[in-house]
Amino acid sequence: MLYAPEGRVPGCAGWSVVAKATLCVVDGPGDVGCVMPGGLSAEEFEHVVEWCEAVERAGGAVVMSVDVLPGEAETVDWAALLDGGARGGFMPALAAS
Repeated sequence: MLYAPEGRVPGCAGWSVVAKATLCVVDGPGDVGCVMPGGLSAEEFEHVVEWCEAVERAGGAVVMSVDVLPGEAETVDWAALLDGGARGGFMPALAAS
């Protein structure tokens, strides 16, 4: 479970992230990981590009696994997620070679 006291998100040992506009790869130890599509519409693509640039500037990203995604009208309860309501943590970005 993810616990981030005072907003300090722990690192995920052995995990990394590759954030690109067309896809995002979360790579874990051994054979663990996943590939997710990037932006699918023009509006989504613009937001994904902004996120990828932020990941590059920060040197990584906070990645969370949650039981249920919030609906469009719902707000994310960050306090609950960071107090054991999710799994994950900070994952360093892999540099493109």
